[in-house]
Formats: sequence, structure tokens, C-alpha cells
Amino acid sequence: MTELLQLCFAGLALGSRYALVALGFVVIFKATGVINFAQGGFVLFGAYMTYNASRTWDVPFYLAIVVAMVFGALLGAVVERLILRRMVGEPVFAVIMITIGLLFVLDQVVTTIWGFNALNLDDPWTGESIETGGLVFTAKDLWTIGLTALVLGGFFVFFRYSRVGVAMRATALDAEAALAQGIGARQIYALSWAIAGVIAAVAGVTLAAGRVEVEPSIGFVALAAFPAMIVGGLDSPAGAVVGGLIIGLVQVLTAGYQPDWFPWLGDGFDQVMPYLVMVLILLVRPYGLLGTKEVRRV
Repeated sequence: MTELLQLCFAGLALGSRYALVALGFVVIFKATGVINFAQGGFVLFGAYMTYNASRTWDVPFYLAIVVAMVFGALLGAVVERLILRRMVGEPVFAVIMITIGLLFVLDQVVTTIWGFNALNLDDPWTGESIETGGLVFTAKDLWTIGLTALVLGGFFVFFRYSRVGVAMRATALDAEAALAQGIGARQIYALSWAIAGVIAAVAGVTLAAGRVEVEPSIGFVALAAFPAMIVGGLDSPAGAVVGGLIIGLVQVLTAGYQPDWFPWLGDGFDQVMPYLVMVLILLVRPYGLLGTKEVRRV
């Protein structure tokens, strides 16, 4: 039982990291209808900016996270203004291909600036842990779960009660009707990309903190959160969190028990299991667990 509880906690922590990345995907899709594959590059940029602010500019670690969030927002806004805004009205496929290209461009820019070597984030969570009832809770995992809960709560308040949040929901529901009510769709799109950049910075910190180091592969690790977004629902922030937690739990439990119970499945099956879960859920709920079902009139 202790082993199961320990694995569940590790799964929740991993799922929280996936949820943060998936939230960035959902914000862009909810506002623009585009799957932003460049989100992995935003995550990578956010992690390196936290390192740069903390280790190079000697900014206190928690303030360095805020600095990275600001730069992440600027990056998202600049990308939307200079590139994506020109693609308004163009085929969605073309926009998606541009975001894939941006992922590789951002990866190259980051490695050009900071190099390919792994860098130590030197966060205050490294090595700290709490032991109780035979279970070990690392500070990094506790902070990750806490940050995810904080971001989700902020999302709920923002979209439910703020005028800008309501405007974003209206634009996502019907851009033409929102425009008729005086809501500027272009400003909403720019804001959604900026918010995605902020979330990516937080996700990058959680992926690089602790005993893990900042390295270029983080951007592609972030794409492992893709099944979480699909499982939860492309247009649901709450679904992103639910999907992230499900995928995290499934992956960690598979890694913990599959080698002993089903060794014939081979090594690394835990990396495949999230996609298997995604396929099974989509067969039952094509729009994801909390996604909005599209109704078409015939």
C-alpha cells in the first residue's frame, strides 16, 4: 500500500507538470482554434529565462520566475503580432505547420544563446523532502502541485469574473458576435498568446527544477503533455488539468508495476501508455472528457 501511495503522489506531481503544459495548449486553442505546437518552445524559453534571471542576473529565485513569466508573455505577444496575425483567415493547417516550424526555430535560438550543456537551475527545492507515514514528499513535487492548483484557480477567477476573461470566452464562442459587441478579436488573440507564454514559463520551471537540469530536450519533453490535452478536451482548462493528472498517474503506475506484472511488454512501455489511454478515451468520448461537443445542423 505504501508503494502504491508513493507512486500515486509521484503520478500527481508528473500530471501537474503535464497539466501546466496542456493549459498553454488549451488557451491558444480556445481563443483561436489552433493547436500551438510551439508551446514546447515557449516552455524551453521559460526554463532558460528563469535560469538566466536567477544565475546570471542574480535575481532571487522566486522573483526570477516572475521575470521569466514576463519574458514569456512578451515572446507570446511578439510571435502573435509578427507572425500569427498575418495568418488570420488562412487555412488552419497552414497555421499549425507554422507553429511546428516555430518550435524548431525557438529550440535553435535557445541553444544559440545558452548552448547545449545542461545547466543547474539551483532552485531552493533541490534535495528538500518531507517524510511521513513511510511516504517521502519532495519539495519540488509539492511546489509543482501547489503551483498547478494556484494557476487553475487563477484561470477560473479570470475567465469567470474579469471583463477580459469574459471577452475571451465570448470570442472563443463566436468571434463575429463578439466583434459586433465591440470586443477586439485581435487584442484577445494577442492576450491568449501572452497568457500561454506565462503558463509555459511556470511549466518550464517545474520541468527543470529539483535534481533535473535545464537542457534543450525540455522543449520536446513538454510535448509529452499532448495526450493530456486531448484526453481532457481541447477547449477546457479544467479538462487540461484532469487529463494531465490522469496521464501522469497512468504513466507512473505503469512504470512502477508493468516491469514486474507484464515484463513481456518490454522496456519503456510507460512512454506508450499515455497514447494508448488517449486512443481508448477518444473512442468513447471523441471531444475528450470535458471538451465541448460540436453540434452540426444537417
